[in-house]
Amino acid sequence: MKNTLRLIAPALALALLAGCANQPRGLYYWGSYQDVLLDMYTKPGEADNNTQIEKLTVTIEQANNHGQQVPPGLYAHLGMIYASAGEPGMAVEAFNQEKALYPESAQFIDGILERAKKGATK
Repeated sequence: MKNTLRLIAPALALALLAGCANQPRGLYYWGSYQDVLLDMYTKPGEADNNTQIEKLTVTIEQANNHGQQVPPGLYAHLGMIYASAGEPGMAVEAFNQEKALYPESAQFIDGILERAKKGATK
């Protein structure tokens, strides 16, 4: 019995330590993006443009520092906020970054940009 316990104890300790090992990283770095979206829908008007821009910009910087990619839609959301804040150049830059990271969004983003051009010429 003592010998069996001596054999099992190290194996059990090793199994417990393996459970504490670093967890795998997620596919994307979300940062405060989910909080920004939640605030936008649950507290309309409270999440002003500058606050959203600041939070999303920090999330992008943190993702870069962690060597991870931001989730799909973050740059598109940032582009919409820039457009809403009256910064069309920054909006186009963010939309183009969304297309570069997620080519499958190109048709959607191009539609947004096309509608924005039509609205600007009226």
